[in-house]
Amino acid sequence: MVIRDEAGNELRGFHPDLALRPMPLALVVVAFRGRVLMMLNAFRRHWELPGGMLEAGEGPEAAALRELAEETGILATTAEFAVVAEFALVAPVRREYAAVYRLALEAPPRPVVSDEALAFRWWDPATPVPPEMSPLDAAIARQVCPVR
Repeated sequence: MVIRDEAGNELRGFHPDLALRPMPLALVVVAFRGRVLMMLNAFRRHWELPGGMLEAGEGPEAAALRELAEETGILATTAEFAVVAEFALVAPVRREYAAVYRLALEAPPRPVVSDEALAFRWWDPATPVPPEMSPLDAAIARQVCPVR
């Protein structure tokens, strides 16, 4: 399974091991009633999962929760580790891994627009991937919240 975005970056697969390196990135799949929260990234101008780069000395779960709060205003103290996503990136050419966490909510959150997130939408992974959505993030969401 290889999925490419328009820039040529590839999602190469999924792994259960958090020890893979380099792992500079953590993502959060926020799920509510079978849908996944996607944010409109202010810089890339496409819909993607909340998340971002680990800071010095920060673990992946802490980074995922920090990025979630910064980008959406959603505060959480824990998230369930789901999978590690493997990427082959093109600029510069490198192989990287991202820790992916799942946050299943009992009530809908009220995401807050930020400098990084211009808008939010709930996407059903059973539906087609819209052209303005990152195909890599959509595949990660489907892996973590399988289509019913």
